[in-house]
Amino acid sequence: MDQSTIDRIKADPNFQQLVKKRSRLAWGLSALMLLVYYAFIMLVAFAPSVLSIRPFGDSIVTLGVPMGVSIIVFAFLLTGIYVYKANTEFDKLSEKVRELAK
Repeated sequence: MDQSTIDRIKADPNFQQLVKKRSRLAWGLSALMLLVYYAFIMLVAFAPSVLSIRPFGDSIVTLGVPMGVSIIVFAFLLTGIYVYKANTEFDKLSEKVRELAK
């Protein structure tokens, strides 16, 4: 790809919108994941007794297990949100940018 095509793509409002929206979403989802993960780590560090609560009566499962599983499920949900946005909104913008590059 020659430099004039690259410059034309960079100047395209669709490309700029794509970069802006994708970056905002990626940073937002990353911040959410970090917030949830580090909140759990802070709970482990500063209030471990909360994690040892047995919410299901006499079960051997403590509160830490469902919380840990919830963090993993939350990560999958965030991934699903990103994939949904990429397959709908970002793909449309990418196609417009590709048309300009031809």
